[in-house]
This record gives sequence, structure tokens and C-alpha cells, in this order.
Amino acid sequence: MTILVTWSSWFIWFHTAKKLLEQGFSVVWFDNENDYYDPNLKLSRRTILESYPKFNFYKADLKDKDDLQRVFEEHTIEKIIHLAAQAGVRYCLENPSAYLDSNLIWFFNIIEIAKEYNVEKFIYASSSSIYGNSEKPSSIEDKTDSPLSFYAATKKANELIAHSYSHTFNLSTIGLRFFTVYWPQGRPDMAIPIFVKKILQGESIDLYNYGEMRRDFTYIDDIVEGIIAALAYETQFWIFNLWWDMTYELEHVIELIEQHTNKKAIKNYLPIQPGEVKETSADISHTIKHFSWTPKTSLEDGIKAYIDRHQDFYNK
Repeated sequence: MTILVTWSSWFIWFHTAKKLLEQGFSVVWFDNENDYYDPNLKLSRRTILESYPKFNFYKADLKDKDDLQRVFEEHTIEKIIHLAAQAGVRYCLENPSAYLDSNLIWFFNIIEIAKEYNVEKFIYASSSSIYGNSEKPSSIEDKTDSPLSFYAATKKANELIAHSYSHTFNLSTIGLRFFTVYWPQGRPDMAIPIFVKKILQGESIDLYNYGEMRRDFTYIDDIVEGIIAALAYETQFWIFNLWWDMTYELEHVIELIEQHTNKKAIKNYLPIQPGEVKETSADISHTIKHFSWTPKTSLEDGIKAYIDRHQDFYNK
């Protein structure tokens, strides 16, 4: 089976592509390798993937339909894992047009070609952000029509587009709502990478809403297992929550990092930023039932593994 994975050089996509290659799948990787964060991180991941004989890389842009067409003419793509997107709630305040291109135009182009080439399954990344400040824990049955950020609004739009294609064109689609995924060499703009880096360097950490924020934190291995499980799940249209199943105060996360680095954090308390939600948490009983999937890595174990591998990677 040949699977198209978009943007596998980003850390979720990379680990998903690597797992598929290890299981014997052929993987076509489609990525524009932009400079949203350190290109060296992306290059180090692509170098690893290129050691697998069933790995095919296309440096191209999802805005270019001709590039997409070329991939599908050269390969028989049976399933798509579409993870390419412009991420981040705060960045959408600075550059909303990036989200228009990445999260809407790209999504339309890839789902349109999935329809055209009769792809068996279309799996795509959604986000916990679409729940906004709704009652917690968030369930897939909750209304998600009050997004607090443009980023969240684009992710909600993705789910609606997928639903329409499933209904109109009989395309099997699965949306996965991710909850704060972390891993060494992951996105440097996320909470744990920022906290670790600034604590190690003795810089102050900005804590919004004066530290009164709760988040779930999902280890990359658990997310990848959820994505792989979605590949085998038969449905016309469905959405699933993927997360660890426990929320933590950000202050507790910092305490764990302090313990494993033997350094004290310098904290700078600030008001909440526009578009931010105070808490993310979800009901995953639905996911566990349908996928036979259970997250295995606690935050305590994940933070320790993160710091060990973070220091090893950057020392090299």
C-alpha cells in the first residue's frame, strides 16, 4: 500500500511516516520545507526517512495543483494522511493570511484530488482549539461553532469540508483532533519546548492568564498509534479526539521540568492573549472504543524522555 503523508518533516508527520515505513508501507512525502521554524530540524528528519527504500520525497507546494497531479500520476496513492497546516493560535494574530493559504486552500486542493483519484481514505489533522471555552471535558458531540481564533475557525472549516465530500462524493474521511502533542525536536513554538529551552538558558517564561491555564499534553508515540489506528478504521465520516486523558496546570509542567533539569524557572505572569483558551481536555472514551487505542505515556515519563533526548540532540 502506498500512503501520501503531507509535511512529514514536521515532528508529528515525521514520526508517522517513519512508523509506516517500518511497517513496510510505501510512503510519498509532500512538503514545501518552509522556514516557519529551524530548517535544520526538518533536514535532519528527512535524512532519516531517506534511508528507507520505500520513501519518496517531493519538495513542492500544495497550492500548486500541477505538483499534486504529478505525484498521483507517478504513484498509485491508496490513502492520504493530510497533516500539512499552519499551526499555532498566537501566530494567526500576526499573519492570518498564512492560515488562509495553508489550512483552507491546501486542504481543498488535497481533498479534491483525493476525490478525483478515488482514494480509499482521507485522514486529516484537526485540533482541540475548535472546542474554544466550551464545557470540559470536550466531546465530539459538543457544538464547535464558536471558535476563539482564526486558526480554530480554519480547522472547523476543514471538518465541514470533509463532511460534505464524504456525503457528496462517497469519500471516507477521518478527522483527528490533536491535543498539545510534544516530542524533542518538535515545534519550537509550543509550551514544553519553550519552557525547556528557557529554563536551560536561564531566561524568563511568559505565563499567560497569570499562570491559570490547564492543558493536556500528548506524547508523540501515542498520537502516532492513533493515526495508524485510523488507517485501519472503516467509516464514511468520523472525528476522534486524541490525547493523554488528563489535564495539568502549566505550573505543574514547569515543576516537572525543573526537577529533571535541576534548574529553577524565572516566571513572568501576563494576561491571557486573544484567541487562547483557558483549558483543553477531552472525552476519549469514543476513540478508545472504536480504535482499541489507549494512550500509554504519562506526562511525568514524557517530560523525562523529552529532556533526555532534547539535550542529546542539541549536544550533537
